[in-house]
Amino acid sequence: MRWALVKVCLAVTAMVVIAFAVPLGLVIREMASDRAFSDAERQAGTIAPTLSITTDREELTRAVLSTEPGDRGHLAVHVPAPEAAVDGTGGEALDIGTRRATPKDVETVRKAGRASITEVAGGFALLQPTALSTGEIAVVEVFVPEGEVSNGVATAWLMLAGVGVALIVGSVAVADRLGVRMVQPAQRLAGAAQDLGEGRLGTRVPEEGPTELRSAAVAFNSMADQVVQLLANERELAADLSHRLRTPLTVLRLNAASLGEGPAAEQTRAAVQQLEHEVDTIIRTAREQRPQTQGGQPEAGCDASEVIRERMGFWSALAEDEGREVRLAGVDRTVRIPVARTELAAALDALLGNVFRHTPEGTAFAVDVHHSGDAVIVLVSDAGPGIDDPKAALARGASGRTGASGSVGSTGLGLDIVRRVAESTGGDLRIGRSVLGGTEVRIWIGLHGNRPERGRRGHGRRVGRRTGWRGRKGARTATGPGPQH
Repeated sequence: MRWALVKVCLAVTAMVVIAFAVPLGLVIREMASDRAFSDAERQAGTIAPTLSITTDREELTRAVLSTEPGDRGHLAVHVPAPEAAVDGTGGEALDIGTRRATPKDVETVRKAGRASITEVAGGFALLQPTALSTGEIAVVEVFVPEGEVSNGVATAWLMLAGVGVALIVGSVAVADRLGVRMVQPAQRLAGAAQDLGEGRLGTRVPEEGPTELRSAAVAFNSMADQVVQLLANERELAADLSHRLRTPLTVLRLNAASLGEGPAAEQTRAAVQQLEHEVDTIIRTAREQRPQTQGGQPEAGCDASEVIRERMGFWSALAEDEGREVRLAGVDRTVRIPVARTELAAALDALLGNVFRHTPEGTAFAVDVHHSGDAVIVLVSDAGPGIDDPKAALARGASGRTGASGSVGSTGLGLDIVRRVAESTGGDLRIGRSVLGGTEVRIWIGLHGNRPERGRRGHGRRVGRRTGWRGRKGARTATGPGPQH
C-alpha cells in the first residue's frame, strides 16, 4: 500500500508538472521571440528619420553603419527607384547593407505597407516599410539571428525542469512519509493477526496511526483478550469435566478391589489405576497450561520416541486382550520435536483409540517413526477395512458420524486434534491406504516450522514396508528398540 500511494502521488504530480510546465515553456519561447523582433523593430525605426530627409547613398550608408545592427551587417535599406527613373529620365534603386530577404519579399512588403517577418538563412529578417519624402515606400531590413530568437529559452526550460523534478521528488518524499504513517500500523496489525493465529496469544497492537487504524487496533486487542479469556474458560471447563470422572472412577476402583486375586482382577485394577492417572494428568494439564504471552516462552517440545514408547506401553495391554498384533519401529533413538509432550500424547491416543474403536478385534496395527532431516514422520497404520472417504474424515466432526467400520458414537474430533498438532509445526496430516490393507494416518511434524518437502514423502512409506512384526506375546515389550532408520 505504501508503494501504491507513492506511485499514485508520483503520477499525479508528474501530470500536474507537465500540465503547467509545457504551456509555460511554450509561452517563454514566444516571449523570447517577441522580444527579439521588438528589438528589431526598434532598430529599424532608428533609420527612419534619415530616410525621411534624404535618399543619398552616402548619407544613408553612414546612417546605416552608425547603428549597432548596421555595424554588425544586420541592417539593410531598400530604396526603390524614383518614378522619373522609371520614365527613363535617370535615377536608380538603392540597396544599402547586406541583403538577406528576397526581392519578392521586399516588393510584397512595399506594396502591402505592413511589416513582415520572413525566414532566411541563419535566422529571420524583419522587413519594415518606411515612407520617404518623395512619397515612395522604402523597406528597412533587420536580420535577427536564430540564436537571438531563442535566447534564454534553454535556460528557462532547464529551470522549469529543475523545479518540476524538485516538485516530484518533494511530493514523493511527502507521500512516502504519509504512506509509512499509514502502512506501518497496518503491517503491525497484519503481523499481530498472524502471530495470534500461530498461537502467540499475548500479541497486542499499539493503538496509534490514523483514526481508522487506531480503531482497528483497539478492536484487535479486545478480540485477543476475549480469545485468551475463552481459552482459559475452556481449559477450566475441561478440568471440571475431567474432575467429575473421579467419582465413578472411585466406585470402579472399589469394585475392582473386591474382585479378589487372579490375572483378570490384576489387569482390571491396573487399568483402573492407569485411567485414574490419565484423568489426573488431564486435570493438571488443563489447569497448569497457560496461553503464551509476549514475555513467556513456548513449551520446549519433547522426545517423540519416549512419548510414543510410553503410550504404546499403555495401549499394548489392551491390544493383547483383543488379540491384536502390534508393531513399533523407529523409536530406538531420541527424536526431538517442537510439540508439547501432552499434545503429542493426546494426538497418539486419538489415533490409537480410533484403531480400537473402528476396527474389529484381532486387527493388527503398527506405529512407525521416521526422521527425514527437516521433519519427523509418524505413521499409524492398521489392517482394518480402511476409510472410504479420507477427505470427509479430516473435516472437523465428520469422522464421528460413521467410523471406518461403520460404527457411530465418537466425537469426531480425534483427527482434528492430530491435524492441529501437525499444522502447528508447519506439517500436515494425511490419510491413505496402508501396506497392511487398512488405513494409514501420516503425521508430518516440521522441525523448523517449514512444510516437509513433497519429494520425500515416499520415503516414509518405505520405512513401514521394511520393518518386521512382533506377535501378540511381544506386545507388552513393544517399547524396546526397533530397526534403525
